[in-house]
Amino acid sequence: MDYLIYLVEDDENLNKLLTSYLENEGWKVKSFLRGEVARNSINDLPHLWILDIMLPDLDGYQLIGEIKKRNPEIPVVFISARDADLDRIIGLEKGSDDYLAKPFSPRELVIRVRKLLMRVYNQAEEKNNYLYNDYIIDAEKRVVESKNGCEYELTSKEFDLLIYLLINMKMALSREQILTSIWGDDHFGTDRVVDDLIRRLRKKLPDLNIEILYGYGYRLVSS
Repeated sequence: MDYLIYLVEDDENLNKLLTSYLENEGWKVKSFLRGEVARNSINDLPHLWILDIMLPDLDGYQLIGEIKKRNPEIPVVFISARDADLDRIIGLEKGSDDYLAKPFSPRELVIRVRKLLMRVYNQAEEKNNYLYNDYIIDAEKRVVESKNGCEYELTSKEFDLLIYLLINMKMALSREQILTSIWGDDHFGTDRVVDDLIRRLRKKLPDLNIEILYGYGYRLVSS
């Protein structure tokens, strides 16, 4: 489905950056630098709005009121550099569907927008992206970033292990299961290579909560 997204952000550089990331996903994006200009396009009924709360003229709170009045089903994502807790609460009260506090990674915005579009428009979602603590994992591009844009360098086996753990979140995985999944059935050698790979992955991504199941294997759990 071809989604149309309207973005309202008065910081021109950030506006261009976010537009680029969203368009790279194949979505159509119309961006605005001013709230008053965006207000004139409310009747266009895009699939989703991304609103900066702090605008120099008409702020995001006023805009979402008019957007929801026109069509209460249109999803809205708020972004803001102000008090995160307060803005999130007020945003929810006014009908926003999600909220991101600045600074944030453009990739995180893409992931959140994709999940929201899929949920609202009942589309099947390919499990190519994951959020875990501060990590943003893109399985298709094989990239791991923090929410502030820092990229982590993983080897091919380390990334394969990370995805395997995420797919099997909260499941007890034996060393043999991990060995077969990452190295294949034709691997020769001890399953202790799994321990070494786990150790290296935990060192590079210390916020991964990987439990040791003594005498058996490992389990990734939520933080």
